[in-house]
Amino acid sequence: MSAVTPLFSYRKHWAARFGAAPFLPMSRAEMDALGWDSCDIIVVTGDAYVDHPSFGMAIIGRLLEAQGFRVGMIAQPDWTSAEPFRALGPPNLFFGVTAGNMDSMVNRYTSDRRLRHNDAYTPNDEGGQRPDRAVIVYSQRCREAYPAAPIVIGGIEASLRRIAHYDYWSDQVRRSILLDAKADLLLYGNAERAIVEVAHRAAAGQPPGTLRDVRGTAFIHRGALPEGWLDIDATEPDRAAHPSRHDRAKTLIRLPGYEQVKSDPLLYAHASRLLHLETNPGNARALLQQHGDRAVWLNPPPIPLTTAEFDAVFDLPYARAPHPVYGDARIPAWEMIRFSVNIMRGCFGGCTFCSITEHEGREIEEIRDKTPGFTGVISDLGGPTANMYRLACQSPEIERSCRKLSCVYPDICPNLKTDHSSLIHLYRKARELPGVKKVLVASGVRYDLAIRDPAYVRELVTHHVGGYLKIAPEHTEAGPLAKMMKPGMGAYEKFKELFEKYSREAGKEQYLIPYFIAAHPGTTDEDMLNLALWLKNNGFRADQVQAFLPSPMALATAMYHTGRNPLKGVHRNRGESVFAAKGLKQRRLHKAFLRYHDAENWPLLREALKRMGRADLIGNGKRHLIPLWQPAGTGASGGEGGRRGRKHGPQTFLTQHTGLPPCAQTLPPTQNGKAQLADRRPARAFTQGSPCGGGKRRGGR
Repeated sequence: MSAVTPLFSYRKHWAARFGAAPFLPMSRAEMDALGWDSCDIIVVTGDAYVDHPSFGMAIIGRLLEAQGFRVGMIAQPDWTSAEPFRALGPPNLFFGVTAGNMDSMVNRYTSDRRLRHNDAYTPNDEGGQRPDRAVIVYSQRCREAYPAAPIVIGGIEASLRRIAHYDYWSDQVRRSILLDAKADLLLYGNAERAIVEVAHRAAAGQPPGTLRDVRGTAFIHRGALPEGWLDIDATEPDRAAHPSRHDRAKTLIRLPGYEQVKSDPLLYAHASRLLHLETNPGNARALLQQHGDRAVWLNPPPIPLTTAEFDAVFDLPYARAPHPVYGDARIPAWEMIRFSVNIMRGCFGGCTFCSITEHEGREIEEIRDKTPGFTGVISDLGGPTANMYRLACQSPEIERSCRKLSCVYPDICPNLKTDHSSLIHLYRKARELPGVKKVLVASGVRYDLAIRDPAYVRELVTHHVGGYLKIAPEHTEAGPLAKMMKPGMGAYEKFKELFEKYSREAGKEQYLIPYFIAAHPGTTDEDMLNLALWLKNNGFRADQVQAFLPSPMALATAMYHTGRNPLKGVHRNRGESVFAAKGLKQRRLHKAFLRYHDAENWPLLREALKRMGRADLIGNGKRHLIPLWQPAGTGASGGEGGRRGRKHGPQTFLTQHTGLPPCAQTLPPTQNGKAQLADRRPARAFTQGSPCGGGKRRGGR
């Protein structure tokens, strides 16, 4: 692999003399106003262009601009012809193609494969402004517009499809998107280092399609391996790809090929496990997967940015607003994050993440000074989770050699530092900034980490909760939780105890809003029943629920597709089988258990409870889950997922405190003997998506 070059140490491209643009140009007129005769790189994206560091296209565009390149933007083009892709002329170096901040299929379809009618990344929340499989379609149009222009694909859609992958929407295994898009190079993961290196090498006369040694990239390989490389054949599950004494930088793991994983689910699960074991940048090896007479070669993941580099990326001259071409149009995704600050990147699931240290003060000042409509309230100070800021492995050497899939499951790793003092210090600095009245935390709290540091819970609850705090237990039962790699309910109960204690001490009436998921692999009908009983015992009525959506390349998707557990070793004659609810009726049943209170679901639930031998939960008393009677005009739609005419706007998540009457009854014990008293707290209105904790759309679900 090429050596890691500091992100801002490259000699700037000659076009740096033009300086920074107010917005990256989207038209020839804007290019003319900047004095440009052409663009060096053109970014094609499925999102509306919002010049803000929460949007991937803005980060990549501004970063390349800072390297001296002239970057144009083609946002949400009409894909029915190549003409919109000629709007800025041919790029001097390459097209950069992305579907946007979300996978285009996840963006367009529900977990029941129904068409969505809105799109938060589009002006006025209008759906249908990007094609299905946008990376493939955009790449084809770019090639049609300018056949000689190289194409580099990236973003979440390309990342999740870099090898052969199960596609939920077609219910089949598809080959790598690199082949379908006919791209010259694929960038996966956080691609700042890769895109900068690719751009400078392209400017020096090395086309992207010839680059073979850039970390975080994938390319088409033909023929034999380069000299000096060790080829480890892991195409069969009982051929373990054990670490060897050979130089890891020149070691390649050969995955089962596309044709093999397409026809053999066990080999798919095996390939999924191998891929996820090679995700630590400190020890990952190259991967190769055969596709007919060609192969997809994946270089090891990119080295995360340093704190100083991440600071510099977020300090680039973003306009922090949508492009003026949109006028007064409302872009929901922008409205959600316009007053929020991202303080971290990544996840402990891969044992790597990147964080910012002193940048956040400057970031909040940027919001205060540049963002129209700022009232002094920071809507979120967080990231993928609220509280992983500056939590890291105690030993860099251990971190580099670690091959665990998670740092926090089945328990928190003893090598992981869980001291939240840096985050507490950050919160306090943010509150002290002039012009800041309130700093909220709307990102989900990883409560198993939080309870290791009660001082953090106190700080959070006392100063940064807007009445409601969202957390995601996801389930109550051990079986599904094990497949999710989530902590047990003991951690939830401990966090709830601390949350309520510190809320009382602060003199505040605040509540937890838990999130749950239906139909996740490993979840049985009995598990969902027990969850429904827990919800009723605790006074929760969920109006907006989520069902598992098998996103490409996820470990849970491998479970769904193959019925095997890739969290453990995959073998021909042994290994753990995993049940997955696949039929539409059963998936609707699992969602119906989450919404046990909806009369539309009662016929479906009555039928299921009788089949499960739990008819004792059907009746008109307080101890029952659903009644015997059926309100007139309800129950004919087929239950959850079969409802008609639901609005697409914010919907209420009702709990005992948000509209349910007080109650103190105890329900019959669940199958494992669990029983709890319901809460008796006062009602208060809460709307999913409101500033007080509804939170962001959760991708991949």
